[in-house]
Amino acid sequence: MEVNHLHQLPVRMRRLRRSPNIRDLVCECRVGVSDLIMPLFVKAGITEPEPISSMPGIFRYSPEGIVEECRALRELGIKAVALFPCTHAEVKDARGSEALNPDGLVPSVVRSMKQAALDLITICDVALDPYTSHGHDGVLSEDEADVDNDATVEILSEMAVVLGQAGCDWVAPSDMMDGRVGAIRRALDETELTSVAILAYSAKFNSAYYGPFRDAIGSKKATGGKYLDKGTYQLNPANSREAVRDALLDEEEGADLLMVKPAGAYLDIISRLREVTVLPLAAYQVSGEFSQVHAAAQLGWLEYERMRDESLLAIKRAGADLILSYFAKEVAQEMSVWFEFAVCE
Repeated sequence: MEVNHLHQLPVRMRRLRRSPNIRDLVCECRVGVSDLIMPLFVKAGITEPEPISSMPGIFRYSPEGIVEECRALRELGIKAVALFPCTHAEVKDARGSEALNPDGLVPSVVRSMKQAALDLITICDVALDPYTSHGHDGVLSEDEADVDNDATVEILSEMAVVLGQAGCDWVAPSDMMDGRVGAIRRALDETELTSVAILAYSAKFNSAYYGPFRDAIGSKKATGGKYLDKGTYQLNPANSREAVRDALLDEEEGADLLMVKPAGAYLDIISRLREVTVLPLAAYQVSGEFSQVHAAAQLGWLEYERMRDESLLAIKRAGADLILSYFAKEVAQEMSVWFEFAVCE
């Protein structure tokens, strides 16, 4: 008589998958509201939230409106927001001078948020692309062939001080200039802003996923229908070792937190950095990632909520401690502050 060896299996992995309760008990990775940071766009001269056509459900807020939006986010359990300005063309120039205006859009909003006592961490972008007429993240060289690294770092250091003096909790240099973290740390310390932390965009790739964001802040500069090429300062998407080297340099220069951007296409980078640093690690689920989830769902090709949650879980599983995501608000709305979700079902 032939013996059915399946009956003799000592290990059956499906025992721990038999029910939702079991799957939840043995779930290895969870995403909670406290892991999420909401990026927000602010624009002067508007009274009502202004929809961003390429980012469903995301808006540009007035300086007054963004304070109320932050209040609503805090009530949902969100603990931090990242602010991005959409500046009008008339205040832009080749050097991004408006970035140093202490009464500019972002410093004014930060002061309003602090006066409102929202108990919310404010994260301010440190880069010149919202303020330059050409759309690059820094000032151009004399021949306008490239971004001048050192001249840009000087301006970014001043910008970080302006934001810190306004009350910003974390400055977030997203420009990818060499040496900017160390220069910003020195500038902050010299002006007695030692408590302002640096969330460094340490591995920011020259990605195709930024299009909707550039529309949102008005930095899109198209030539023949193409976006600006930022390949001389943003990372080559093919290079993982270089990304690790960049991040470790930021750590040496005094970064308090490191970040990978984008997140979904660079989970391997998140994982590699998690293995080599003890600093808190953030990942930015960027506009293109957000918009493609919406687009696939609108076409009926994929399930929206499952795709959204799985994408966030993958970022967390790869090793991110914090996730900047345009899904943050709606995810927080769908769960209680103390509840966590995981795609374990």
